[in-house]
Amino acid sequence: MAATSATFSIGSAIGFRTKAGQVPPSKPSGLRFNCKNSLLASFSGLKAETSVSCESDTSFLSKESSAALRSSFTRKAQKSEQRSQYGLQPQASFKVAVLGAAGGIGQPLALLIKMSPLVSALHLYDIANVKGVAADLSHCNTPSQVLEFTGPSELANGLKGVNVVVIPAGVPRKPGMTRDDLFNINANIVKTLVEAVADNCPDAFIHIISNPVNSTVPIAAEILKQKGVYDPKKLFGVTTLDVVRANTFVAQKKNLKLIDVDVPVVGGHAGKTILPLLSKTKPSVSFTDEEVEELTVRIQNAGTEVVEAKAGAGSATLSMAYAAARFVESSLRALDGDGDVYECAFVESNLTELPFFASRVKIGRKGVEALVSSDLQGLTEYEQKAVEALKPELKASIEKGVAFAQKQAVAA
Repeated sequence: MAATSATFSIGSAIGFRTKAGQVPPSKPSGLRFNCKNSLLASFSGLKAETSVSCESDTSFLSKESSAALRSSFTRKAQKSEQRSQYGLQPQASFKVAVLGAAGGIGQPLALLIKMSPLVSALHLYDIANVKGVAADLSHCNTPSQVLEFTGPSELANGLKGVNVVVIPAGVPRKPGMTRDDLFNINANIVKTLVEAVADNCPDAFIHIISNPVNSTVPIAAEILKQKGVYDPKKLFGVTTLDVVRANTFVAQKKNLKLIDVDVPVVGGHAGKTILPLLSKTKPSVSFTDEEVEELTVRIQNAGTEVVEAKAGAGSATLSMAYAAARFVESSLRALDGDGDVYECAFVESNLTELPFFASRVKIGRKGVEALVSSDLQGLTEYEQKAVEALKPELKASIEKGVAFAQKQAVAA
């Protein structure tokens, strides 16, 4: 078989330690692996020799990160060569379920997850219209098998043996709606889906996207507690979009390379509960008081910016799918043994007096391994006041979710 050259692209979040005690930034990455080798006629995963070229396709990786990643893949290639004449083949061994896969977020999210070389099976669930989505995605020549599950009667089968469950299901925000306006509809959807997760794959990582996240994550926690399977380390509210927006807006404002920018975002995932810690921006950059105010408000209201721009035709579906796919890829890398995975997420937390709080976390094979408390130290006066100001609203949203779940339990 003739030697050929293949290109494979993935998007993920990459973090590496550079100094003892220093938390590496989590950055989205666009990687292209140029692999010269004999390839199977039908693509069944990335295969390469021990010489692997890693190029930064969109300037998302630093030189240090690129070198570390190149070294990692070279080591894996050397081990893999002993097992197979085809050399490097990432182990596509994880099953991912997307609940709400036929929706505005679910479809592009499923496509991005389908591109991951770590996914062996992609389970797509929705109450309708998911069969066509699955058929469409199944034609993509990437390793994962695509299976579709339609309606409540097939939900349990769609969750069996799954490692990561992503829940974007629910109604989108429309002009004039707040996230709390969505509560009654989406709260019931999340409750039903999480009950099924608890019954069929209680050890899976659970990624909650359905808004309002400040309430739906506490709902999920209460449901899991009622089922006796709650593991706070494996329940995540996906706030990655706030980080993605903060990084983008800061890079644009200060004319920085996006590769270098990392802005931790803490608090919650709605309005003023979203707090970008601009003083913690990497690389270190100065902001005027006006810039801080402008950027903070834009990041907090970015969702509304998209809703208004779409003029009733939808909400932030594409950027949300991108951010969620980044978080899924980070979780998969953690499950696969990567020891340097950091992302911001809304999780059970002791960093403040609130039971849930978004912050940077380290993710490992068993879920959250550590909360990064250093981000909340040495804040500016503006940030300190903003942290205190967001707490009442966030507390109310958390309590609203808990009360809903407990009321449902009593009614049952």
